[in-house]
Amino acid sequence: MDTAKRVPEYFGSMVFNENVMKELLPKDVYRALKKTVDEGSAIDPTIANVVANAMKDWALSKGATHFTHWFQPMTGVTAEKHDSFITPEGSCGVIMEFSGKELIKGEPDASSFPSGGLRATFEARGYTAWDPTSYAFIKDNTLCIPTAFCSYTGEVLDKKTPLLRSMDAISKQACRVLKLFGKDIKRVTTTVGAEQEYFLINKDDYARRRDLIFTGRTLFGAMAPKGQEMEDHYFGSIRPRVKAFMEELDDELWKLGVLSKTEHNEVAPCQHEMAPVFETTNVATDHNQLTMEVMKRVANKHGFVCLLHEKPFEGVNGSGKHNNWSLSTDRGENLLEPGSTPHSNAQFILFLTAVIKAVDEYQDLLRISAASAGNDHRLGASEAPPAIISMFVGDELEAILDSLVRGIDYTDVEKTMMNIGVSALPPIPKDTTDRNRTSPFAFTGNKFEFRMPGSSFNIACTNFILNTAVAESLRQFADELEAASNFDTALAALVQRELKDHRHVIFNGNGYSDEWQEAAAQRGLLNFKTTPDALRHYTDEKNVKLFQRHGICTRAETQSRAEILLEEYAKTINIEALTMLEMLAREILPACVAYSSKVAEGVAVKKSIGVDAPAELDMVRDLTALTGELYRCQAALRQAMDAIPTHGDMLAKSEYYRDAVIPAMNAARAVADKLETMVDEKDWPMPTYGKMLFYV
Repeated sequence: MDTAKRVPEYFGSMVFNENVMKELLPKDVYRALKKTVDEGSAIDPTIANVVANAMKDWALSKGATHFTHWFQPMTGVTAEKHDSFITPEGSCGVIMEFSGKELIKGEPDASSFPSGGLRATFEARGYTAWDPTSYAFIKDNTLCIPTAFCSYTGEVLDKKTPLLRSMDAISKQACRVLKLFGKDIKRVTTTVGAEQEYFLINKDDYARRRDLIFTGRTLFGAMAPKGQEMEDHYFGSIRPRVKAFMEELDDELWKLGVLSKTEHNEVAPCQHEMAPVFETTNVATDHNQLTMEVMKRVANKHGFVCLLHEKPFEGVNGSGKHNNWSLSTDRGENLLEPGSTPHSNAQFILFLTAVIKAVDEYQDLLRISAASAGNDHRLGASEAPPAIISMFVGDELEAILDSLVRGIDYTDVEKTMMNIGVSALPPIPKDTTDRNRTSPFAFTGNKFEFRMPGSSFNIACTNFILNTAVAESLRQFADELEAASNFDTALAALVQRELKDHRHVIFNGNGYSDEWQEAAAQRGLLNFKTTPDALRHYTDEKNVKLFQRHGICTRAETQSRAEILLEEYAKTINIEALTMLEMLAREILPACVAYSSKVAEGVAVKKSIGVDAPAELDMVRDLTALTGELYRCQAALRQAMDAIPTHGDMLAKSEYYRDAVIPAMNAARAVADKLETMVDEKDWPMPTYGKMLFYV
């Protein structure tokens, strides 16, 4: 009870949030900073010193001794360079200082961060720029200042800057559309709630698995006798150790202002989920990066390791990160809420149409936003959305959209008639049908749930692509409607035309079925099953022009991002293959040879005393044969690795890893996993799935 009472007191206690700013900053400075946060306007440099001093004093009162510009390079994780607040004073003293210049801009060494060819290695300088729309916070006695990251020539080197630009782009175009509906809106904001899935395993088991240490997933492992087929883990009672972890996780996240709301067991054994309340997209992105970091730290305190890989265990569900996305005005109106008035419904239909058009026209980019070597193991399996982009809107809403396309009246059997005359649209109820879990992009009442991103992803990439694609639809709509002589007539015609052109992306059926694979191809929907398949389209001319048009990325910056992602894919597979070779040579093959020798010695002993041992003899033969096969698989994998192209572009290299290295890895795993079921558990060199997933 005491804890419950204290939560409102310590929530956000380590955050330089609005309440703190209101208390510590002069009124004029607070108003100027608040305007920047609310309207996305540029920060006034003249107030920076005042803000910096207040921020420093607050941080010192919380025990902080250092500050850092906390940024998100293209590595996918956050980066920090810590500086102390101390400044020399006289010959033997120091004072604690923090200037406006230090707050606004930092200069970290950028030479070792991926840039996709944007800059030479010797060009070490990079700049970090304060993002005042995301609150500073204290972590490990360090004041962390959320920032963007760019090269000294101004080229984008991080994941956050395109997101911030995309939020400005979609706000600009959405405000244009809303003005046509008679609404004077200054800012439209995208909001996101990112559901985080993860696995928890014992630290001791983790320490004995080279594959988990080096790659984040098990490269070998036979299925346990029991997996998830009994469906007894999902939403089941939470283990006491896990519950203790979740409670401390909540405490730590709440101190940092992260709105951790829901936690439960997921489908697979040892798999769990944390879901926060939605927030402004850039804040949600920062908070999700923090969440993943805090998860790992708290797990360690409880004797666990938190696995964020999309597929750490073969044969059970992998982990995703559902991205719940919506649009809201600065007056609190959700633009994806169907509404209760005819006029609001017209507005809702237009914004819904914009999203449908964006998803259809930029299927490739949305698939790219969820592309990685890890996520390739998950997408398309009967546990996650297929690699085909489609939308679920529910039967009722689909029927309404169908009537608009066909130009006929729609009559709900229990409600009222709907006429295609926009001003006559009756209220549209929230969709109440069961959500289709196989759909990658599902409308869930007043938001869209994009289910393809992987659990380890930085959602900035997902959302800057989604924001920009929708901004483009809204731009085209605004251009057309602003030029129309009759708004209602033009709106009805636009909606009917666009829905007719793009409704093929809507699919409410079973995305796991073979029939859908065929039907999707007939509809002209893309099916990029692997990361290289998708990434070859990142720099398609239409995509380059999209980002240029809205000021998100230059051509060079788009090309660099494609290059970085391809390189990341190739490096990931390379590390996995090398790890596999090491485990085969140092652990698995020696264990198989030793165990078969032990059984053979038993056969020899029995024969020496005149006892036949047919079972043991067969075991030795099978073990020897499979060990020989595994040795040949090892050689084949080594040969594939030796033949990796040293010249050519990164796409060709990535395709080689996909076509040559991965099949060799799969072949070796199949044999090794079979041997695991034959070798005595005491003689197997690493913890089995049964031990790791079903600990007590």
